[in-house]
Formats: sequence, C-alpha cells, structure tokens
Amino acid sequence: LPVKKKPRTFYSAEQLEELEKMFQEDHYPDNEKRREIAAVVGVTPQRILVWFQNRRAKWRKLQKLSIKGNREYPASSA
Repeated sequence: LPVKKKPRTFYSAEQLEELEKMFQEDHYPDNEKRREIAAVVGVTPQRILVWFQNRRAKWRKLQKLSIKGNREYPASSA
C-alpha cells in the first residue's frame, strides 16, 4: 500500500516570525522546547520537528553557498 503523506502545513507570517526567532536562539531544540514552541505557534510538535529539520537544511545550504561565494570572489588585499 502507498504511504499517505501528511498535508502540507502553511504558516502565517506571525508563526514564521516566531519560528525564525526560535531558530536564531537554538538550531536543535529538544523535545520539551519543541512542545513549548508548538504551543506558542499553534501546531503539533511533530510539525515543529519537521520545520526545524527543513530550516537547518536551508541554513546549511546558505552556509555552503556563502563559503563558495567567498572563494570565487576573494576580497582583494591592497
């Protein structure tokens, strides 16, 4: 049998603002912290877990691009 995917969760601007603020504080919230965030944001702790996983992936990708960009265009030392 095919696995049923969960419907996509859409976040409001306020929810995203709160999640981003929490992400700046801690990239790896523990179970208790995820439950607190879930209560504030109004979604399940499982959705918070997935949001943080995806946000960390985006963060790593941006870090990689930033490092690559610095290598391709090194600052000239005059």
